[in-house]
Amino acid sequence: MIPAQLKNEIASLLGPRGYLDQPQDLTLYEYDGGVDKARPELVVFPQTTADVAAIAKLAGRHRVPLVGRGAGTGLSGGAIARSGGITVAFSRMNRILEIDLDNERAVLQPGVVNLDITLAVQADGYFYAPDPSSQRACTIGGNVSENAGGPHTLAYGVTTNHVLGLEMVLMDGTVVETGGRMTDLPGFDLVGLFTGSEGTMALVTKVTVRLMRQPEGVKTILAIYDSTADCGRTVAEITARAITPVAVEMLDGVMLRMVEEATHAGFPMDAEAVLLIELEGVNEAVLEQVEQIREVCLSCNAREFRVARTSQERDLLWKGRKNAFGAVGRVSPYYYVQDGVVPRTKIAPTLDYIGQVSARYGLSISNIFHAGDGNLHPIILFDARKPDDLRKAQEAGEAILEYCISVGGSITGEHGVGMEKMELMAHQFSPETLDLIRGFKVLFDPDCRLNPGKVLPTGRGCLEIRQEPLGQAGGQAYL
Repeated sequence: MIPAQLKNEIASLLGPRGYLDQPQDLTLYEYDGGVDKARPELVVFPQTTADVAAIAKLAGRHRVPLVGRGAGTGLSGGAIARSGGITVAFSRMNRILEIDLDNERAVLQPGVVNLDITLAVQADGYFYAPDPSSQRACTIGGNVSENAGGPHTLAYGVTTNHVLGLEMVLMDGTVVETGGRMTDLPGFDLVGLFTGSEGTMALVTKVTVRLMRQPEGVKTILAIYDSTADCGRTVAEITARAITPVAVEMLDGVMLRMVEEATHAGFPMDAEAVLLIELEGVNEAVLEQVEQIREVCLSCNAREFRVARTSQERDLLWKGRKNAFGAVGRVSPYYYVQDGVVPRTKIAPTLDYIGQVSARYGLSISNIFHAGDGNLHPIILFDARKPDDLRKAQEAGEAILEYCISVGGSITGEHGVGMEKMELMAHQFSPETLDLIRGFKVLFDPDCRLNPGKVLPTGRGCLEIRQEPLGQAGGQAYL
């Protein structure tokens, strides 16, 4: 239990509306977008970096775990308070502190919603490139922690490619800054180290990001297939011809029918798969690439090739893609979203394997993913009200990820490891590499109280706090 004295100190620091401690309120913070749950004992709402530093010092004095939380849209349990303790919710640190268009930079508090960055600068011809499907809700602090991606990262890269500087609070309350407004600063790349560290080494309190100019021309293409194999082969062929769209998204027949019924975006209900392809750049170059892409798609047996004629048609196609997870909810009461990566040349056989897993476990699996970089998102439909359905869904997801590793891929492309994929880290990395990762964790968080029970597999986590399986002993393990 959190000591009463600590609660009193938090109340004095943040005021009566600066924290939650009632069970009915804490329930809202026991889950994220995944399937795991664990309830914090206290949720606090800092408004400044000084608040965060004071909270860290108080937690350190009482030896209580801390877990940072953005919008709770993560899909691997990264924001779940697995060991109880305090959840630091950044929803009130949501200001855009500075926009510097002359140098194409913006300075943000961690609670700024991803899409709001682009909305703040688009009238001036700029945008922020990383665009997760949850960009209307997810926040920049969570994006940094998970190194979030999105459909357009094929050409633009993921979050780490657009973060220039970070202000962070360490577990002892020390405030540090790394990086800055300029690129290629001297010293170690600490911005790169902390981006994607899943909140296990520091709490991010300020982010400096790169802004980009809007392209002159944009074309969005829908290629329609009667074969998922042909659809997958197209992706490899586009790459082989040295064409780099800004986005190549693939939806299989199961998924596109769910999406079309929900959004009426114009996807064909009878197709086996579609590719949603976007090109950006100088108008002349974009038009030339459209014809190159047309040739590739038709040579790979696309039955139809459509180019959006208006911005409204383009927006509707992307609305279908980005609302896909919500569309699944109309069909299945529960679903489990996975996140793995395979080489582009392995997309077709991976889809075949996912079909085998679906048959083995008796669960429907739909597929939607960033085909351009091989980042798959199989969505496993299940019903938690049925005995063993959740277990089967998790085992099916693990089998898919193990296959991704076996063909030279990865267990995550953008959702992170969190508590969902910890044990698979031992399949992905050697013991020596895991020890190196653990060394960084302990360097910045020697008592292992910052987001404990995440990323590292059991046995290679911090020994100071037991990484007990969810649901056993309540997870509390204070020293």
